[in-house]
Formats: sequence, C-alpha cells, structure tokens
Amino acid sequence: MDGGPSQLQQAQLAAFLGPDPAAFETLISHLMSTSNEQRSQAESIFNLLRQTDPNSLVLKLAQLLSSSVHVEARAMAAILLRKQLTRDDSYIWPQLTDSTRAAVKNTLLSALQNEESKSIIRKLCDTISELASSLIPENLWPEMLPFMFQCVTSTSPKLQESAFVMFSQLAQFIGETLSPYITDLHSVFLNVLNNSPNSDVKIAALSAVINFIQCLSSSNERDRFQDLLPSMMKTLTEALNSGQEATAQEALELLIELAGTEPRFLRRQIVYVVGSMLQIAEAENLEEGTRHLAIEFVITLAEARERAPGMMRKLPQFISRLFAILMNMLLDVDDDPAWHTAEIKDEDAGETSNYSIGQECLDRLAIALGGNTIVPVASEQLPVYFAAPEWQKHHAALIALAQIAEGCSKIMVKNLEQVVTMVLNSFQHPHPRVRWAAINAVGQFSTDLGPDLQVQYHLRVLPALASAMDDYSNPRVQAHAASAVLNFSENCTPEILAPYLDGIVHKLLLLLQNTKQLVQEGALTALASVADSSQEQFQKYYDSVMPYLKAILINASDKANRMLRAKAMECISLVGMAVGKDKFRDDAKQVMEVLMSLQGSQMESDDPTVSYMLQAWARLCKCLGQDFLPYMSVVMPPLLQSAQLKPDVTITSAESDDEIDESDDESMETITLGDKRIGIKTSVLEEKATACNMLCCYADELKEGFYPWIDQVAPTLVPLLKFYFHEEVRRAAVSAMPDLLRSAKLAVEKGMAQGRNETYVKQLSDYIVPALVEALHKEPDTEICVSMLDSLNECLQISGQLLDESQVRSIVDEVKQVITASSSRRRERAERAKAEDFDAEEGELLKEENEQEEEVFDQIGEILGTMVKTFKASFLPFFDELSPFLMPMWGKDKTPEERRISICIFDDVAEQCREAALKYYDTYLPFLLEACTDENPDVRQASVYGLGVCAEFGGSIFKPLVGEALSRLNLVIRQPNALQPENVMAYDNAVSALGKICLFHRDSIDSSQVFPAWLNCLPLKGDLIEAKVVHDQLCSMVERSDTELLGPNNQYLPKVISIFAEVLCAGNALTTKHTANRMINLLRQLQQTLPPSVLASTFSSLQPQQQLALQSILSS
Repeated sequence: MDGGPSQLQQAQLAAFLGPDPAAFETLISHLMSTSNEQRSQAESIFNLLRQTDPNSLVLKLAQLLSSSVHVEARAMAAILLRKQLTRDDSYIWPQLTDSTRAAVKNTLLSALQNEESKSIIRKLCDTISELASSLIPENLWPEMLPFMFQCVTSTSPKLQESAFVMFSQLAQFIGETLSPYITDLHSVFLNVLNNSPNSDVKIAALSAVINFIQCLSSSNERDRFQDLLPSMMKTLTEALNSGQEATAQEALELLIELAGTEPRFLRRQIVYVVGSMLQIAEAENLEEGTRHLAIEFVITLAEARERAPGMMRKLPQFISRLFAILMNMLLDVDDDPAWHTAEIKDEDAGETSNYSIGQECLDRLAIALGGNTIVPVASEQLPVYFAAPEWQKHHAALIALAQIAEGCSKIMVKNLEQVVTMVLNSFQHPHPRVRWAAINAVGQFSTDLGPDLQVQYHLRVLPALASAMDDYSNPRVQAHAASAVLNFSENCTPEILAPYLDGIVHKLLLLLQNTKQLVQEGALTALASVADSSQEQFQKYYDSVMPYLKAILINASDKANRMLRAKAMECISLVGMAVGKDKFRDDAKQVMEVLMSLQGSQMESDDPTVSYMLQAWARLCKCLGQDFLPYMSVVMPPLLQSAQLKPDVTITSAESDDEIDESDDESMETITLGDKRIGIKTSVLEEKATACNMLCCYADELKEGFYPWIDQVAPTLVPLLKFYFHEEVRRAAVSAMPDLLRSAKLAVEKGMAQGRNETYVKQLSDYIVPALVEALHKEPDTEICVSMLDSLNECLQISGQLLDESQVRSIVDEVKQVITASSSRRRERAERAKAEDFDAEEGELLKEENEQEEEVFDQIGEILGTMVKTFKASFLPFFDELSPFLMPMWGKDKTPEERRISICIFDDVAEQCREAALKYYDTYLPFLLEACTDENPDVRQASVYGLGVCAEFGGSIFKPLVGEALSRLNLVIRQPNALQPENVMAYDNAVSALGKICLFHRDSIDSSQVFPAWLNCLPLKGDLIEAKVVHDQLCSMVERSDTELLGPNNQYLPKVISIFAEVLCAGNALTTKHTANRMINLLRQLQQTLPPSVLASTFSSLQPQQQLALQSILSS
C-alpha cells in the first residue's frame, strides 16, 4: 500500500478508535479468532492503526487493559502492548507523544494495582519490565523504582510478588541503578524471606535475590548478601516441610541457576548448602522430581569449573554420599520381559527415570571432578555391589564403571588389571542383563581407556566377546557383544586384530543370518569396523563376506528393514575401502547400480537410508578415485539438496509458558540464547552435516575432476562457515574451502576448466578468502578457530599472488585480533588459577586448555610464513605492524611454543626478504643468539636455523657477530646428549649454520679449526631436508678443490670420502639424485688422481658394507 489508507479505511479506523470501547474490544477479540479469515482481517486493520495513529492505538490498548470486564481481552491487551514496547521491529515508543507516554506509564502501574487475575498480573509484569528495561537506565521513568519499593513493603502479597517478579526481570538492566539502594534491598529481601507467610511471595523474592546477585559486578557487593543464604535455603526447607513440593521445586530451580552462575557465592556456607541438598536427595518420602533437582544442584556446583575451580573436590565426604545416592538410583531397574525379546524398540525396557538420571549424573560427576576424586570413592563402594546376590546390584556396579570411565580415564588406565578382571568375571553371571552390562562396560572402556585396553588385554577381551556372541538364547546379549567388537576394533591396530580375525569374522557371518534384526544390525556394524581396522588383512575374507552383504542390500527392501539395508551399505563401502579398488572393482559396479536405483526412488523423510547412502557414495569414491567420476551426476543433486537443508527451528520466549513440545519428538534440541528459546530438529542438522562432510570428501579425492560442481558447491558451503546451529556443519565447510580452490586451480592448469583461466581462480579466491576471514572473526569455538586458520593458510598457499592488498590487510588485522583474543583467554585462565580451591587436577585441565592456544599460535606462524614466502619484501610493512604483537612472544615468560613460532616468523622474513630484512637484524639477532641455548630443543632448532639464514644473507651486518654465533653453535653441537632423538634436529641445524659461516664468512674465522670441526659432524642424519642442503654444499666445496676444507696435503680427504660413502649408502634419504651423481663423479676422479696407497688406507677405514657399496658404485 503506497498512498496511505483510503477514505473507506479511514472511516473504519475512526470507528475503532471512537469513544465506544466495544468496537475496539471486538477488533481485539477477532485477533484471537479461530477463523483464519476473521483473524487476518483484524491483523491488517491493527497494523494499519499502528502505522497511521500509534498514539490512539496505544491509548486504546491501555484503556482496554484497565477497564475491560473480559479477562481474555485484558490479557490480549497486555500481550499486544508488550509487543509494541519491545525493542525490535515493532517498537513504537519513539513515535509517541509525551502525554501518551505518561498516560501509558500511569495506566500500566494502576492496572497492576487493580488487577486480580494471576495470569494477567504476570503478563502486566512482563509488559512493565519490557518498557522499564529501556527507560530506567536513561532515567526516563523516575516513578518506577519508588513504586517497586512501595509494592515490596506493602501488605498486599499480590503487589509484593509482582514487584519481586519485576526486580528479577529488570536486574540485568538496572543493577547499576540499584547500587545505591543495596542496604535497603538487603533488609527488604531478608525480611520477606524470613517473615512472609506467602510462599509465592517468597519464591518471587528468592528469584529477585538470585538475579540481583548475578548482576552485581564486584564480589564485595555480592558478599554483602552472603548472610541471606540461610534464609534463601529456608524458603526451600519450609516448602518441603509443609508439603508444598511444587514451590520447593521452583526454589530448587532458582538455586540451580545460582550454582551455575555464581558458585563462589555459596562457598563460605558450602557444607551447609550441599548437606541440605543431599538430605533432600536421600529423602525417600519426597517426589522423584524434587530429589532429582537436589542432585542436579550438587552436580551443577561440581561442573562450575570456570567460576569455582576445585571447590567441590574439597568435600570428599559429600562426594561419597552423592555417589551412594546415584548408585542407589541405578538399582531402580525392572526385569521387563520385553527386554528379552530383543526388539529394537524395547532397548530401554525396565529402565526408570531414576535409573537414567543416575547414569547421566555419574557420567557428569566423573567428568567434572576427575579420577583422583572419583576412583577412590568407586573403589570403596563398588565391591559391595559386585559381591551382592541381587542381580540389580551387580548390574548397577557394571553400569557405574562404564559411566565413570570417560571422566576417570587417566586413573583407570593405571589400574586396568583390577577393572578388567571385575568386568570379565561378570561375563559368566547367570542373569543376561548383567552379562549385557559387562559387555557394555567393555564397549565403553574400548573407547575411553583405549588403546591401552586393546594393547594390554586383547588376549582376554576378544575371546570373551567371541564367546558372548554364542549366547543364542539371549539375542540382545549377542548383538551387544557384536557392538563391543566394533568399539574394541575402532581403537585397534591391524596387528592386534589379525590373530582373531578368523574366529570373529566367522561368528559375525553366523549372526548376519540370525532372524533378529537387532543381531543382524550389530553384526553388520561390527564387520564394517573390523574391516576398517584390519585394512588389507581383510582381503582373505572378502569372497565369503561380500555375497551376504550384497544379498541384504538387494533383499532388505521393506520398511521394517530400512536400517538393516542402510547398515549393509555402510559395511560394503568400508569393506571396499579396506580391500582396495582391484579386489572390489567388479562388485562395486553392481553395488552402485543398486544405490542408483534407490537414489531414484521416493524415500520418506525419516528414512535412515539417505544419510547412510551419502556416506557410502563418498567411500566408494575414495576407493575408486577417478573411476568414480561417471557416477557424480547421480550423486551430486541429492547431496547438494541435503547440504542446503534449512534448519527446522522453533523460536519462543525463554520465559514463555508454551514450552517447546519435546515430548513427541526425540530429535528436538533446545538452546536458550538471551531471552529466546530455540528448538531445533537435530535429524535435519545431522543430515546436513553428513552432506557437507561428503562434499569435502569428493573435492579432496577428485581434485580437478570435481571442477564441474564448484559453481554449485561454493555458494552452498561458504555461507555455512557461519552456521552456528551445528559445529560439524561449520567444520565441514571450513575444511572444504582449500579443496574447492585447489580443484579450480588444477582444472585451469590442466586445461579441464572449459576454457576458463586464472581469472576464474581469482574470482573464487575473492569469494572464499574474505568469507573465511570474516567467519574467523566471529567464531566462538577455539578448536574451530584453529581449523579456520589452517584452512586459511592452505587457501593462501593456493591463491598466492592472486590476493590483493585489501585482502592481505584484512588477514593481518584478523591475525592481530586472534593473538589478542588468545592472550586474553590465557589471562582469564591465569586468574582462575588464583582461586582459593585451585588444585593440581584443575592445573592439569588448564594446561590442556592452554595447549589449544598453542595450536592457535602455531597456525598464526604458518599463515605469516606463507604470506612472507608469497609476497616477500612487499609484506614487510605489514610485518612492521605485527611486530608489537609478535615481539612479546619472545619473552621468557611465554611458552616454548610461542617462542618457537615467533623465531620461525623472523627466520622466514630473513630468508625470503634477504637484503630488505637486514634492518631487523639489530632487533632480532640478540634474541636469536640467546635462544640458541634455550632448554627447549624446538626453540633451539628454530634459533640455530635462523643463525644460518642470517649468516647466508647478512653480509657485513652479520660479520661482527660471527664469533658470538660460533660459540653459541658450538654449545649446541657439543652438548652431551646432542644426538638423542629429541635434540638431533637442533644439532643438524646448528651444523648446517656452521657450514654457512664457513662458506660466507671464512675471512672472519680460524679456518684450520672450524672447517675440520664442521666435517667431523657430517653426514647429517636427523633433519633430512637440511641434510640434503648441507651435503650439496660439501659437494660444491670439494668440486672447487677448496683447500681450507681439504686441509694441508689433502689430509681431510679420507674423511670426505667416508662421508660420501655413508651418504650414498643411505640411498636417496640424505641426498638428492643430482647431488649423488656429483658425488659419484668426484669419487671416480679421485680414483684416477689419488695415489693407490692413500685410497687403500681410506677404504680400509670404512665399514665393510660401505666398502662394498663404494666398490660397486665405482666399478659400474
């Protein structure tokens, strides 16, 4: 509509806004109509009113709110007002006159005082808070705070509760404004929590206190509320004592929020608080829901690592009590007959909510507190369970072991013997559910305690699993044994598996023929994993296995067997990859035909075949390589469709009562972002992630063959670099970027790009590189940041000179940003280390988190190295800008990895920019010389390499430092353990640098000392790249008959010949083919020119195999 409302519409609008309130109320009731037509008509009139006369509209809503006799109308008015006053697209406040604003504020407050309906009061509070959150910080509603204080101290429970509800909602916006009133607030809170007879008011006050504590910026201010804690807890205990469990559950949920956000607020009274919670958890007369919340509180405190590191580990007596409570919950499991039928749908038969929560909490507790704390408690309590006659207790002990394995892995790995024995003994238990739990524990250990378990206990574990596969009277046990074989083999080398393959493959083939689908599926996934882990060793079973797999693929076509067929696809493709193209080729064609016909058929949206098929195609491509190209036109359209799936998202307000309904759909996941609750269908995300991963596989495998698809794939994946709903999707998009660029570049170079030239590669690079830089800027996950930096580096190597200056600028700016962010994360961790309860276990975890930062710096070093290599001296202005960020990394207080990276960056600059880099020598060389004797061998290696570079290109600037450099290199070379594996790289690079000093600064050294010393260190055998360079340099010196090298009367010639002999004996490891040929020619010349006696004595000093090698080289 362009020209404003028509005359007819204006008349309509005037009627709604006229003096008779009934017309407007009718309009509002039509907004709630079930008739679509009536509702959409009302909506368009309402929107027109908003646009043409916002003042009248808002006043009408306010009037309706305060005077309508209909509850629904008042409720709707409150909701609509809130919508107009929310700061988003429909925010109307700025368009209102001062008198309208004043009227709205007054009406809202008086409506709150007069309203009797509880649900409308709640909506009014929401509306008032929404408006106040934007007005109070600007001091534009001076009456509001006095009104709230007046309500809080009034005798009306309704007003007290409303005021506290608004305090809760406003705390984060007006916390600072309330600072001056802390003392008043404190006494109000204390009075209400202790003395109010009304439980609703108390809960609202508790919520207000907790929200208020969270928004106080200083711990001193928070401490002033410490003494409220007993009263806060009293709200909970009184509700329980008077049987008001619903109120108690509200209080618990609020306290859980406090435990998660401000755990240290609880620290001084932690014994009292945690003790009370455990008492609730142990009280059998309470509802399960209440007890579960009390447990959740204690677990939340244990998990609050970042805010209160180590605090819960100081309370071993409580941890022991909590462990006992959780063990007791695991006993709540029934021997449901449905479990024994081994139907897939009855997998959880007999398990109660107590059992599931007990399981989940053991897992979380172990991860939060670690093995040093949990293993002693488990060692004390579990033996009693293992020894008990009831099967439930034995079962509980095994389930507990499996649940704590991940969090306790470091400690359990040290006590494997005891743990494995307990579990394997249970394989003989008479009750099938206990045997199932024992197998389950082995499967879990295979993942969490591998590969130690596999290496040390394969002799006991694999035969036990094999015999469990024979338990034909309990198919669920058989199937689980097959699944455990899968877990065990995933962490296994082909050598460990080899002796067992005959038996295992034979049994799995028998299980494939079982009538129970659960057993067949278990056997299929186990076979796939065994093939994947044993690789070419699986070839001998191929002919017996493949016919079964193909039969399932072809025959399992009805709906009930969809998963079976999908797993057959997975198994066939993994077997094909394991045995290789030649063995698999003929069957591959037949399998592809089946997949192609399936691809063309209509599949239901929940059919697992889709995702399995996407993965199977990609594996077939990996197996067949370029032979797969003809199938791409079949594979790609549905794959792109899956990669382009839109996430299925439902958004509601976080406070809203209409919970996203998760009950009917297992695959909904909810996350809360700010004040929105977002529900996402995970199955859609998983299919999307699989598809993106497969696109990566194709681009990586087919290289230039992937070219025809780039124009569709790039616009699909580039936007997904910022797909924050799913990490796996982002990861896949990130790793695909260099693959796409490489594919385009190779296609252009090989003339396969349909006439396109380098301009096309530049366009693609201009699309990808800035997108990657921007995504990096916004990426919240450190690990994905590392992947992004790695991908960016690869892209830079491929694009090279195609990047323009503005792109280089944005990359450099982002590098600064990444360094700054990483440093501040480290600082935060250092702060955490100062916490009162910080302990060794926390230190260990911090170290792991900081190691991730090392990876960030590592990638930064790689990127800057690539830029320097690509742009040489023209990159130096950017290097100057980065210096303030890089120089601090040389500091003694920095990690060895940071020091190494900063040195490598300077090495690259010196090597690539040569004369242009001389201006940096004064600043960097003193650091370099000092770092030659760093205790870290990697730092030493980078430093001595840099000295070699500076010796080669530094000319007169390096000359004054030659003496100092020699003595530093000498220290590295003469160090007693210089040739140990960890030091040999530094040694070889120091020898190489020494050689460069001999070559470029011989007038500044005592040649008679230094040359023989250098020769004595040859040949190099550690750093194979450097070895080739140095041996080539030696060759050149001998060709020039370098007298200082060969010494007076050629006295060092025998040493040179023995070095040549050793180098040539090593094949092509220590030298290039070109250098080797030059060495052979030199040896032949020497054979002609040297006296036979000299040659004979030189030969006799060589080792026998070197003599033989030389003779055969010289005689051929």
